[in-house]
Amino acid sequence: MSILVHFRKDEHAFVEQVLEWKEMVETRYERKLTDFLDPREQDILTSVIGKDDVVHVQFAGGQGGCERKRALLYPFYEQPALADFELALFEVSYPKKFVTIGHRDVLGSLMGLGLKRSKFGDIVEGDGLFQFVAAEDIRLFIEMNLSKIGSASVSVQPAPIEKMLFIDDNYEEIESTVSSFRLDVLIADMYRLSRSKVIPFIEKGRVKVNWKTIDQASFPLEPGDYVSVRGMGRRKFLHAGHKTKKGRYKIRYGKKQDP
Repeated sequence: MSILVHFRKDEHAFVEQVLEWKEMVETRYERKLTDFLDPREQDILTSVIGKDDVVHVQFAGGQGGCERKRALLYPFYEQPALADFELALFEVSYPKKFVTIGHRDVLGSLMGLGLKRSKFGDIVEGDGLFQFVAAEDIRLFIEMNLSKIGSASVSVQPAPIEKMLFIDDNYEEIESTVSSFRLDVLIADMYRLSRSKVIPFIEKGRVKVNWKTIDQASFPLEPGDYVSVRGMGRRKFLHAGHKTKKGRYKIRYGKKQDP
């Protein structure tokens, strides 16, 4: 049986990529450092590699609470260090008394430079500044080209990765029951909304599943899926249980607020 049957069709290309990375490490005994992966991609990679005798994998994106991380696949006899993940931390300074910038402004400006989302990791706000992590190979490009975020002129300075601000990555686990695993049904329960309010969010592209916009209310969710409604935080579908006597399914999900 192909391993692909355990994943959605739109995830098959990434699964096949992971299998290629795994084979490369197995046959050449060479490391493979990936770009930044979102949590769903990290879950898939971990699942595909499993407890392999030859190929091991570690993740790093800065400090422990990071969401987006690079993966390092390596032969079992090696012991990777943080430096092997080639992470570059930047601090953004701007005239706070005169302008306000937000997470989306930083993200938009980085994308506006022509960078792929996979080339930089988490964007963190705190202590009156913004920080973001990028791949070391684009450090110079960012230093030379990122001079404006939103309407603000900014100064971008490299900083030691050890000085990255703390990120709270804890999910509050909640148990509930639902009538089905449809997207609209689960969002209504997870966000404590009526289904009549949920449908417009989905139809207007404000809902993402595993970082991809989903506009179909009937889309079926599976344990392990990440769900977000713009401006309302993120949830992770953790567990689907059996039907109760009343014909409802017991579920468990994690609740996390966006920064």
